Amino acid sequence: MAAAKKKPGGGAGGASLLPWLGIALVVILLDQFTKTLILGYYQPGQSTYVTSFFNIVRVHNTGAAFSFLADASGWQRWFFIGLGIAAAVFIVYMLKRHGSQRLFAWALALILGGALGNVIDRALHGYVVDFLDFHLRGRHFPSFNIADSAITLGAALLILDELLRVRRGR
Repeated sequence: MAAAKKKPGGGAGGASLLPWLGIALVVILLDQFTKTLILGYYQPGQSTYVTSFFNIVRVHNTGAAFSFLADASGWQRWFFIGLGIAAAVFIVYMLKRHGSQRLFAWALALILGGALGNVIDRALHGYVVDFLDFHLRGRHFPSFNIADSAITLGAALLILDELLRVRRGR
C-alpha cells in the first residue's frame, strides 16, 4: 500500500493546514472583539432590549455549556482550560490528516476557533463572557457568545458530514 504524498504545509490529504487555522483565527478574533465590547460597555447583568425575543446582556459563566459546574469551587477553570487545549491539539492533528475533506475541516476549524476563544476568556478572566440572550414567553435560553455559536455550527456540520458520508457509502 503506497503512502500518501505530503505537500509542504499539508497533511496526508495534501491540503494545507493554513486555511483552516485562518478560519479558526477569524472566529477567535470576532469572538474576542465582541467580548471586549461587552466588557467595555456593560456591567455584569446589565442588558439592552433589542427585540421581543433577543437582548444583549453581560453574563459571566464560570462553568461549561448551560453553566454546568458553574458553582464549583474554582477548579473547573483550570479543568476547562486544559480540556480546551487538549481538544485544540487533537483538532489540529485531525485537520493535518483530513484537511482535504472540506466540510469536515470547516467543522473542525469552527470548533477549534470557538474552543480557543473560550479558553482565552477562562485564562484572562476566570470565566467566559456570554452576551447573546434569546427568550420567548418569559423563558430564557442560556446566554452564549460567538465562540459558542461557532462550536454549535461546527458540531452541526460534523453531523451533516457524517450523514453525507453514510449516504455516499450506500
